[in-house]
Amino acid sequence: MFLTPNFRLVVSAIIVPIASFVPLLSLTASAGEAQPDVRRTEVNETFRKKVVPFLKTYCMDCHGNNNKRKGGIDFAKMVQRPADGRFRSAWQVSLAQVRERSMPPEDAGKQPTDAERREFVEWVGMIKYLSPVDPGPFVIRRLTKVEFGNTLNDLFGVDPAIVAELPDDVPGEGYLNTFSPLQTEQYLAIANAVLDRVLGPKDGPPTEIQKKLFGETPQDGKARDAAKTVARTQARRAFRRPATDEEVETLLRVFDLAQANKLTYPASLRLMLKAILVSPQFLFITPAKVVEADKSIVPLDDYQLASRLSYFLWATMPDTELADLADKGKLHEPEVLRGQVKRLLADRRSRALFDGFGSQWLGVGTLKAKPFDAKKFPQVTPAMRTAMYDEVRLFFDSIVQENRSVVSFVDSDYTFLNGTLAPLYGLEKTVTGPEMRRVKLADANRGGILGMPGVLAVTSFPERTSPVKRGVWVLEQVLGQHIPPAPANVPTLEKQNQKQVANLTLRQRTELHRKNPTCANCHKVLDPIGFGLENFDAIGRWRDKDDSGGPIDAAGELPGGKQFSSPKELKGIVAGRKEELARNLTEKLLAYALCRQLEGYDEIVVDGLMERLARDKYGMQTLVMEIVTSYPFLNRQVAITNAK
Repeated sequence: MFLTPNFRLVVSAIIVPIASFVPLLSLTASAGEAQPDVRRTEVNETFRKKVVPFLKTYCMDCHGNNNKRKGGIDFAKMVQRPADGRFRSAWQVSLAQVRERSMPPEDAGKQPTDAERREFVEWVGMIKYLSPVDPGPFVIRRLTKVEFGNTLNDLFGVDPAIVAELPDDVPGEGYLNTFSPLQTEQYLAIANAVLDRVLGPKDGPPTEIQKKLFGETPQDGKARDAAKTVARTQARRAFRRPATDEEVETLLRVFDLAQANKLTYPASLRLMLKAILVSPQFLFITPAKVVEADKSIVPLDDYQLASRLSYFLWATMPDTELADLADKGKLHEPEVLRGQVKRLLADRRSRALFDGFGSQWLGVGTLKAKPFDAKKFPQVTPAMRTAMYDEVRLFFDSIVQENRSVVSFVDSDYTFLNGTLAPLYGLEKTVTGPEMRRVKLADANRGGILGMPGVLAVTSFPERTSPVKRGVWVLEQVLGQHIPPAPANVPTLEKQNQKQVANLTLRQRTELHRKNPTCANCHKVLDPIGFGLENFDAIGRWRDKDDSGGPIDAAGELPGGKQFSSPKELKGIVAGRKEELARNLTEKLLAYALCRQLEGYDEIVVDGLMERLARDKYGMQTLVMEIVTSYPFLNRQVAITNAK
């Protein structure tokens, strides 16, 4: 529909008021009850007497003194505000390196005693007790591209691909609170396309859907009252909550403008509906009302709880049942909420949990665009990429649907294959055809994410494997350890003297690389894990020799003396670290559910989740249930001006 200059001003007036939500968008006020003074005092005392001297003696010469910030870590700032959420990652990296004896480096001279290392590690684990009870910064977030498409599908039955022209979301970008001018034009274009498909051409006869949306044209003098009813009804669905009187009046001003420009009643309603589709109340998940009470933390209203739950598990708007429970004010009741979690997980739409969370966690979302050497790996066709992705998706979904232990992600005896993917497993004679099906695995080196071609492919280079990338992936994505980035001036293996390394295996070349003191500290932890997966080539096929023709040596030893000689034994060691594995997945899934990084009091929340998970043997559905019923999921900060 053609937009007059006046209507463009109205649209701007609808989109721009997101600024009026800014007091709610990025709240950082500390609020809630303080932790027990005894624990807080204990942590502060340990920090003053033990941790600060430790850092000054062993760390600050490279990380804080004289503007030195190697690895981006500045302890001079961190000791001033140790509980600041911005330093959480740096403390975790420091903890891992001190615990694994990667820091201080071996050539640094004096080394901490075992007791000093233990005290530092224990203290970092207690930083959380300096934080008050707090659900964390509250974010009114924009719908992601996928959520936007799914929501339009649920509202009007249009194909979610109608949003294809929007740029793909960078992780975290979907939670921004601004629009660029280009995005504004794109949303307007999508709104036009939706209305054309649902209502037909603007000058055409009324369609049945249009009559259902708008009703019959009212008699003279009744048009605005009828438009008000339409505005309130359509806004309730699109905003996922009842519209306020002010919001309804804003929409009616669009209707009035259209009427003043001599548009027909249906055309005026069409313009008003477009205003709904480009409003912040539709494009963002907003509370039902701004709380005026003298409180700094309040429970989510049932409408926002319905949206938070639905977008978490389905990546789309609440369905009729959730909406009805919100209207009745019953969704927050514990048994009702738990029942809805079970219902949403049982629905096929819950596969969105993998597409939104699982694929990012495991990295397989990049499979579609990842380059491969076509001469070395002609098998990597579009069908192969799809099968690789679907294997991981179906495996993830099976663990959710069957409430299997999260340890099953690493240690399992089945997967999902079709005739395209089966040859990578050596099962082309037993698995044929295009349909993905569940397959029991006899080879214990397979089973679980560490042996899946899709995961092995995204942790490789286009032409060869990468023990380093695979080692980092296992430590960070599976066990939740924090690995600092490689120094910028360290040469890659490809820059080694190729004549000197011509007859060396990849393992031997990597070990030669580790002689560089700058690399050694991290690589002595990373490389053994990557070597343990070297029997799998860059697309996940089993092999006994590497690209140079030399034999694969998959043996290694992890800190603590754990030894292995095959992927099977490495899997067993990783699966045995179930508390780390479960805590890592808990933290990542909680952060995804809250649409923000974890900080402060969140650590104490995770402690509680871990205790309850352990009692249920770390069941995946139990994890989802505990997250949905957790304190930060159910509560939010309110505007600072509302607090004392």
